[in-house]
Amino acid sequence: MSKTRRSFIRNGLLASMIPSVSFATGNYGKVLEEAIDNTSKYSAPSDLKITKVLSASDGHGVFLKVLTNQGIVGYGEGVDAVRGTYYLVKLLGEQLVGKSPLNPNVIFEGFRKGNFFGGAQSGVFPAVLSAFDMAMWDLCGKALGLPIYQLLGGKFRDKILVYCDTQLYAVNNPSPDVYAKVGVEAVSKGYKAIKFDIDWAGDPNRFDRWNWTANDQEVQRMYNSIAAVRKAVGPKIEICVDMHGRYDAPTGRKVAKVMEPLNLMWLEEPIPADNVEVYKTITQETSTPICTGENLYLTYGFARLLSEGATDIIMPDLQKCGGLGEGQRIANLANTYYVPFSPHMVSSYMAAMATAHVCASVPNFQILEWQSQSDTQAKWRDIVKFGGPFIVDGYLPLSNKPGIGVDLNEEGLKKYAVPGEPFFE
Repeated sequence: MSKTRRSFIRNGLLASMIPSVSFATGNYGKVLEEAIDNTSKYSAPSDLKITKVLSASDGHGVFLKVLTNQGIVGYGEGVDAVRGTYYLVKLLGEQLVGKSPLNPNVIFEGFRKGNFFGGAQSGVFPAVLSAFDMAMWDLCGKALGLPIYQLLGGKFRDKILVYCDTQLYAVNNPSPDVYAKVGVEAVSKGYKAIKFDIDWAGDPNRFDRWNWTANDQEVQRMYNSIAAVRKAVGPKIEICVDMHGRYDAPTGRKVAKVMEPLNLMWLEEPIPADNVEVYKTITQETSTPICTGENLYLTYGFARLLSEGATDIIMPDLQKCGGLGEGQRIANLANTYYVPFSPHMVSSYMAAMATAHVCASVPNFQILEWQSQSDTQAKWRDIVKFGGPFIVDGYLPLSNKPGIGVDLNEEGLKKYAVPGEPFFE
């Protein structure tokens, strides 16, 4: 059937329907308005323009809402280094008004190079830039009717393996038995990989509050805790251990060696990630895989770490390091050194799904972080529009809907908004 014939039939049907609907109800104007409102406005993506950028915060992250002339809304999220950034968002948002969001890489590079002397290399600026980048990709997908992974070149996988961060740091002085119990509970929920924290400023065995050289008793506590987990969950469950970059080089070396019999998936950030030379010595002196990168920014932040073989696994946070496009560039750089890509993720399910699109689009993806509180605290379901389960049998199912595939629930987020700070105004 020709396009002309289809249009003729469609128009004829519409014409025959209007009298029966509008005149029967006696409210033709209202019906026509509803018909216009229900008509897709996504038909001309080339004409899509940004009209306004708004933001809100829950104290942990910054959430962006990008409005367009076609009624399409894009959402973005930045985390950690974003507190007090309302005016930075406002400044950058004003620069986007009238521009097409369909060039996310161009927008990213324009912001990065245009603010070279404004802090664009690390910290607050790229964290906010991450939220903008995420929103641009969301808008692109929605305007073109495609999921983000398709815009990134396609997908290698349909579901994203996650590890459960048990967040046991919230428990004061947990015993090895508590570690084991929490590990078994996580595995019973279907998780195939779990993570535990072993850094503890309040350890009574410590000699000095400010010096982070762990003594033998501290190291023994660390080992006993994770050994109890390994015994409880068995050899087939992956175990990650996090030291939060708090310790010094001798402690990093010692803990990495002590943990070797436990066959960890990785030991995370035994020291801060800012000294490549020291990281390299720790990595090369142990068979325990070393993982780092949650506090590094942009692709350049990972270049030397990778080129010198200073880490076994990288874990950029895509809500902080520069966004989805930059996250894929980091992953691709790591792939040239045969290094796995295992993103850090402490944001909402919307951000987790956005990150999942990047994880699906690269061959060297290993595993994605998932917070146990997202399973138990009402907030994390309140603030998103998503009806299904978040995690299924230890995997995050990848959305095939346009854009991110998960939207923000603004009314839900409002319950957790920072008092006195503008909320999408």
